[in-house]
Amino acid sequence: MYLEEYKRWMEADLEDPALKKELEEIAGNEDEIKERFAVSLAFGTAGLRGVLGAGSNRMNIYVVRQATQGLANWVKTQGGNQLVAISYDSRINSDIFAKTAACVLAANGIKVRIYDALMPVPALSFATRFYEANAGIMVTASHNPAKYNGYKAYGPDGCQMTDEAADIVYAQIQETDILTGAKVMSFEEGLESKMIQYVGEDCIEGLYQAIESRSVRPGLCKSAGLKLVYSPLNGSGLVPVMRVLKDIGIEDVTIVPEQQYPDGNFPTCPYPNPEIFEALRLGLELAEKNGADLMLATDPDADRVGIAIKCPDGSYQLVSGNEVGVLLLDYICAGRIEKGTMPEKAVAVKSIVSTPLADAVAANYGVELRNVLTGFKWIGDQIAGLEAAGEIERFIFGFEESYGYLAGPYVRDKDAIVGSMLICEMAAYYRSIGSSIKQRLEEIYEKYGRYLNKVDSFEFPGLSGMDKMASIMNELRNNPPKEIGGYAVVKVTDYKKPEETGLPAANVLIYGLEGGATVVVRPSGTEPKIKTYFTTLGKDLAEAEAQKTKLAEALKPLLG
Repeated sequence: MYLEEYKRWMEADLEDPALKKELEEIAGNEDEIKERFAVSLAFGTAGLRGVLGAGSNRMNIYVVRQATQGLANWVKTQGGNQLVAISYDSRINSDIFAKTAACVLAANGIKVRIYDALMPVPALSFATRFYEANAGIMVTASHNPAKYNGYKAYGPDGCQMTDEAADIVYAQIQETDILTGAKVMSFEEGLESKMIQYVGEDCIEGLYQAIESRSVRPGLCKSAGLKLVYSPLNGSGLVPVMRVLKDIGIEDVTIVPEQQYPDGNFPTCPYPNPEIFEALRLGLELAEKNGADLMLATDPDADRVGIAIKCPDGSYQLVSGNEVGVLLLDYICAGRIEKGTMPEKAVAVKSIVSTPLADAVAANYGVELRNVLTGFKWIGDQIAGLEAAGEIERFIFGFEESYGYLAGPYVRDKDAIVGSMLICEMAAYYRSIGSSIKQRLEEIYEKYGRYLNKVDSFEFPGLSGMDKMASIMNELRNNPPKEIGGYAVVKVTDYKKPEETGLPAANVLIYGLEGGATVVVRPSGTEPKIKTYFTTLGKDLAEAEAQKTKLAEALKPLLG
């Protein structure tokens, strides 16, 4: 079957000569042919994601056309404006894939609003809502290595697509021939007919105004003298992040030169993920050289932001996503109470794998903290519920441990632009009162206890990877461990049982251990990995770390 499909691609008049060349180079290599053609990239709620190249199991213009035809078929049943918003980041072929999608939609009689330059995830979510679109497309593979690209699909609410809609689109994709099944017109024809239009200044400015309106202490940064090093990691964050920082009065910003401009090869960091040290290394070196108060980095599609803070001895400390989430929650609550801008019955939201320290902080300020499944669309879902009830102003903050933050309901996905703004404002505020982010973090730990949150990942590459992951999860479900690392398992929560959790079904297991530690096991939704999340609580960091090490070692044999 896959050899026949390979032959069909070889005989087709492919528009992209690079794809043709790749197919010629693998002639006679059955393993390589199988890898590209035995399966197709699956379309789910995270859309598509895969390695660039030729074949149905790779990201290329034919896979994008097929996916977009499936999306177009769904949009046609939805009524409304019959419009789709599109954005893209700096990855290899992102602009080509974005225009390819626009051409298919336009040929199907669906209007398109596409950004005329790369813009991040929050800009796509905002445009989808601004134009009251039926759907949105963001061409990105987030923080994956350079050889990947992807295609995130969004619903009319600006949230990533629901399971139900994604299933319908996927069924339509499977009925569309990958080489010949999509309707296409040229991009120029789309522009001339006004089926394709660029996103207007009113939408772009609307996003910046919405972000800046989330400032807790407006005007504070103008006089705080904050010194900042910033890296967009060769992605889409440069223009929007610098615009907002300038607007709020932060002028002393040094951009990491090697990572300043868009470059889908990510030459300085093979894994452009602000969660990992290697991606921040150049920024940290520059911060040390400049004596910056703060170093921050946004990932290629600028929905995540990572930071390093200056310590009293002049060294820099990376701050985890959980810690930044807690710091921002604490800053927003305290600041809005002080300014009299805290709404009644305020709501914050976090994912079930994020730190329980946030629950303690929210309770301290009288804020309701809701725990939802992993995936920012579930945070978006909570905002939508408040909006439907006419209580949208109650939402003050949402976060995930994987460096995603959102303050305000203007978009429905994580936003590194507002995250960067509030992190800088928070740093400026603590600096203005003779404190620092580092000092505030220590005060939080002093008050609530020394929580430690760590994530480990186990990779399962290749075609058999997903099967291996499924069998491990089944084994853990059917034969749950009685103890982990010498700590008795006192509670098992299986999120595949919505009747027990009150949340939609999800492939997540949480083990509550004697003494209060928790271990969460879940397969990644976007990569062939099983992730394990550890929360330990000690009288100090050393005690919490020792317990985490013990638990992680005990889990390894169970995860093969």
